[in-house]
Amino acid sequence: MPAEFMTLPKAPRFALLNATLPQIAVKGYAATAKEGLVKADLVIADGKIEAILPPGHAPADIPAADLRDGMVWPTFTDMHTHIDKGHIWERNRNPDGTFMGALETVGMDRTANWNADDVRTRMDFSLRSAYAHGTGLLRTHLDSIAPQHRISFEVFGEMRERWQGRVDLQAVALFNMDHVYDTAYFAELVATVKRFGGLMGGVPQMWPDLHERLDIVFRAAAENGLDVDFHVDETKDREVLALEAVAEAKLRNGFEGTVTVGHCCSLARQDDDVAARVIDKVAKADLKVVSLPMCNMYLQDRTPANTPRWRGVTLFKELTAAGVDTAVSSDNTRDPFYAYGDLDPVEVFREAVRILHLDHPLDTSARIVTTTPAAILGRPEKGVIAAGNPADLVLFSARRWSEFLSRPQADRIVMRNGMGIDRNLPDYRDLDPLSSGA
Repeated sequence: MPAEFMTLPKAPRFALLNATLPQIAVKGYAATAKEGLVKADLVIADGKIEAILPPGHAPADIPAADLRDGMVWPTFTDMHTHIDKGHIWERNRNPDGTFMGALETVGMDRTANWNADDVRTRMDFSLRSAYAHGTGLLRTHLDSIAPQHRISFEVFGEMRERWQGRVDLQAVALFNMDHVYDTAYFAELVATVKRFGGLMGGVPQMWPDLHERLDIVFRAAAENGLDVDFHVDETKDREVLALEAVAEAKLRNGFEGTVTVGHCCSLARQDDDVAARVIDKVAKADLKVVSLPMCNMYLQDRTPANTPRWRGVTLFKELTAAGVDTAVSSDNTRDPFYAYGDLDPVEVFREAVRILHLDHPLDTSARIVTTTPAAILGRPEKGVIAAGNPADLVLFSARRWSEFLSRPQADRIVMRNGMGIDRNLPDYRDLDPLSSGA
């Protein structure tokens, strides 16, 4: 890599010359695009983007770094993660890589180990990784089985304050929807979520009374001004189609908040007419859909003796074509639901492009980890490069899509408020005290 790419000017006002920007993530700048990429000079002043100019138009009298057509992206939004579960693999591994194996193993680990210190240590490790990779906004689901909801939300509150200005955090209560009928627990859970400015979640299943359970959640969310984020249909079983019930419940309740649904795997197993009917309802209800391609491929269609025969992901292109807001995200990290990962949105983007065939063309693909998830999370300014915004940027030596998608981009520069950050990733040895018996 050219030496000049590695050194940012240390001045209150400087320029990044000859940058390549994903057009979908740029506002207030018109230029001819090639494969959705535009060329520009960026002027940075006092930690903000002062101007986006055509190449060669940056002021000549200020310090500058020539990116030589290297890409510049806004910081990323990782909108569906589980940083309360992260990094427990070494002490409790999934015995067979299946969904049920993951569910049972996490349950055992949670009961045995998830005190405040344990959750705090693993959350902080996860956030250090996400920050170093260039994430600026992250939503985590928190296992909220009593009494874990009290522990994890308290720790989340600490983490949100500690990481303020580096990674903005949101939290969703992930709970067993059998417990909506436990009035004392459910009332306490809703109060806890409200106190920490979180979201209601849960995993709708095909119970005979699914509509009633959904109505309870939607009423509680509406009465307390909360948005909703469900795990939906994380299975290849075509008989499971709670997604349709969620769309109907949102419409039936006249719910005005944002409703996000993650996974939606079984939608891809439906006959065309059923899929079209459900997608139409999802669009009408304005549900937001996030796919978790790496985790879904890991868990779905896994049996010991057979090679998997489907990718495990939802009908991403069909939902997008119907006008549904769609995004991708990391999901789990080094835990029984996904043995790998590092909360790196570049990895998520690269794998999503491959798994979901989001190429040919790639023109707008950058939106799935930038503009769209940021907007879904109510923070649209986080996903764009625009004059007046903080200079929170990720710089790459890659100039074109083929270069960007062919390497992990480990040499990227992450800028926050116009300054490069320390990108050293946390050492896994930091977690050794949590797995001393592994």
